[in-house]
Amino acid sequence: MSGPQTWAGDWIREEQEPNDPAMIPPAQPDTAEPQTGGTCREHGGQLLWFCFPDNKLICPQCRSRCLNHRTVPLAERAAHIRATAREARELVIQRLNLIRSVCDNEEQRLLEEIHAEEERAQQGILTQRAHWSQAAHKLSNIRSYLVDTLTELDDLSLVNSDEAIEERTEEAEGILEPQDSDKLNFNPNCVQSPMLNRLWASSMFCCSTVCEDLAFNMKTTGPLLALTEDKMLRFLQKKPKNYSDEPERFNHWPNCLANKSFQGGTHAWKVNVEKSGAYKLGVAYWSMARKGSGNDSRLGYNPNSWVFSRYDKDFCFSHNSEHQTVELLRSPKQIGVVLDFDLGELIFYDPIACVILYTHQTRFRHPVFPVFAVADETIALIQ
Repeated sequence: MSGPQTWAGDWIREEQEPNDPAMIPPAQPDTAEPQTGGTCREHGGQLLWFCFPDNKLICPQCRSRCLNHRTVPLAERAAHIRATAREARELVIQRLNLIRSVCDNEEQRLLEEIHAEEERAQQGILTQRAHWSQAAHKLSNIRSYLVDTLTELDDLSLVNSDEAIEERTEEAEGILEPQDSDKLNFNPNCVQSPMLNRLWASSMFCCSTVCEDLAFNMKTTGPLLALTEDKMLRFLQKKPKNYSDEPERFNHWPNCLANKSFQGGTHAWKVNVEKSGAYKLGVAYWSMARKGSGNDSRLGYNPNSWVFSRYDKDFCFSHNSEHQTVELLRSPKQIGVVLDFDLGELIFYDPIACVILYTHQTRFRHPVFPVFAVADETIALIQ
């Protein structure tokens, strides 16, 4: 095992040191030598003690000058390190076993939910099949009745049978109405697991190689935004920038797109929002409007953008002018965004508290860009 235990093993021999630290008896030919940690550079004596204030090994002569220092024999210190390392190892194993057990139980629960939903859908299919078999049989009987009526009855009898013919026709029309067709669909919500989503999001941000290497696309920033020397996106309250008017630039709202888009797979990025009391984070289509102050260029107020936002102490998720309030106990210092493009899932996550802030399900029809807005102080991408 690495760490303190290895260090102790490299420096210690398994032997008790003499009772009198001031006197070290010479080694006998048939007797094991006392445990040592090398030789003292100052006195030449063997390092048989550990000094806590100086955090180093000392010889008996050094110890005689450390009267006010807490010292212990080298073997005792090594035994303490071994015990500490052993306890740490047992704690790690205990927690990993607990996580494994929880994951196994959740897996079993989800598999049972899927199996039950599959059986329900299959039963619905069988029920519908029986229904349509009966409907086909009834339609065949009605058809035979109508054919016989039209071919065998004379005109007078046919006129007198008009009411009966109309009733049979109405009966045929009712047979064609769908019966509980919604039950034939597999319900994807049966596989939703808050715990699994939380573990998955945590795993995404625990691995530094997973987060995307993003940058702010300064060709899209509004005139109220500027990039600082330390790569932070700053809100300019009083002195708007006189940027050139590129087609891709927002010319009113303090919005900014990232420098890359995603059109498949799973992606994650983190943003430092500790200094800002007003911001928006999410994704948007490149086709989102850039000019003017209308809702078509305002993040969260059109069908082309999905954002998590903060204004003072209020948090919400917004899309197409529909706002879902998000109740939080504290303001996150960082926000991680996880995008599963293929499954249409967008997760906003607090990587410090390991809490999912909000999850949204949709279907993305075009590539999406990470998008940002700042109306107070600064935000920054965390690489």
